[in-house]
Amino acid sequence: MYITRNIEAKINDMIGKFPVVLITGPRQVGKTTVLSETIAKVKGYNYVTLDDPMIRSLIKDDPMLFLQRYETPLIIDEIQYGKELLPYIKIIVDKRNMDDNEKSSGMYILTGSQMFRMMKDVSESLSGRAGILNLYGLTANEINGTIEKSFIPTYNYIKDRYQNYKPNINEVFKKIFRGSMPKLYINNKITESEYFSSYVATYLERDIRDLITIKDENKFLKFLANVAVRTGQELIYEKLAKTSDVDIKTAKSWISILESSGIIYLLNSYSNNDVKRIIKRPKIYFMDTGLACYLARYIDSRTLEISAFSGAIFETYVVTEIIKTYINEGLNPKLYLYYYRDTNQNEVDLIIVRNNSLHPIEIKKSTNPGKKSIKNFNVLRRSVIPVAEGGVICMCDQVIPIDEKNNFIPISCI
Repeated sequence: MYITRNIEAKINDMIGKFPVVLITGPRQVGKTTVLSETIAKVKGYNYVTLDDPMIRSLIKDDPMLFLQRYETPLIIDEIQYGKELLPYIKIIVDKRNMDDNEKSSGMYILTGSQMFRMMKDVSESLSGRAGILNLYGLTANEINGTIEKSFIPTYNYIKDRYQNYKPNINEVFKKIFRGSMPKLYINNKITESEYFSSYVATYLERDIRDLITIKDENKFLKFLANVAVRTGQELIYEKLAKTSDVDIKTAKSWISILESSGIIYLLNSYSNNDVKRIIKRPKIYFMDTGLACYLARYIDSRTLEISAFSGAIFETYVVTEIIKTYINEGLNPKLYLYYYRDTNQNEVDLIIVRNNSLHPIEIKKSTNPGKKSIKNFNVLRRSVIPVAEGGVICMCDQVIPIDEKNNFIPISCI
């Protein structure tokens, strides 16, 4: 079974514009499946994976021979194992560009899971020649088979997205506990514990072992679990390092690894010269709520729902769903999504900056959060950028006006 991905349109768009398209993202989110089920079949691409050690040996010995043997258009999977190819791909692309009778767009599609290894090499070798896309786990819309757009809390957007049914808190937490990895939705027989146990082992074995010393693996796993229980919170390196029994330098290095490999997302704080006394630390969000729940040692969705962790993981689910709607359109969420907190403890969970306007959002697990839930929106009025429509994403069953600019927004609208 193939679950249609909303990023497919952007992949096709990039193929028409760039000679090389690089698709990165965490392991097992479906990069290879998207390409093999759509691009390879429809457009007739050849395919080779660098997971094969014999293929990797050929690349080490003679990268140009490899590229001559596997003709374009070509999909190269797990390109991080063959970074020696990148300068030669540049030569082939530039040579094709010199021929006015041949178009170079869509010659190579590369995929890779180890972004921290690849991006420097890609930037150096393929600058201006490669379009880069990120892919993460399934969105709720993809699971439900519905098309999505980058989220914005305007009434027109919400009206188009609104589905006339009452969300069930138990169903939402089952989704949160299950996570977003495609394999869990294709094969319902796999339990979350079975899947994520294997996932963590694979991540440590294939992505982390070369980056940290073997004796640090247990510490890294402890660190990973400590990050998971802090999802939805500010990143305070001193506290994280202390509870993980590592120094601050190591904590910063390992956070960088987690972010680069797509395990976590760091949401930056919003600031400008007119907003004073802000806290500049980012907030941590695990990009897969199922993995966060597994690492935090929750055994089922019901236990999760009634736990002290429920508010933070609910917020994580909402924020990461919104992040993925931007990524799937090929947009950089770092340019659009922020949060706000100041030294007076005023906080806005999410701020979307679109069309030179601020769209504030609060996130509440409640069905009826009350009008006080938007009181902190007032602190944004000091910004020179106007405050536009916003709202509270919650478990309400219909769109309900709070005031002239803000609404209670059902979680189904994201």
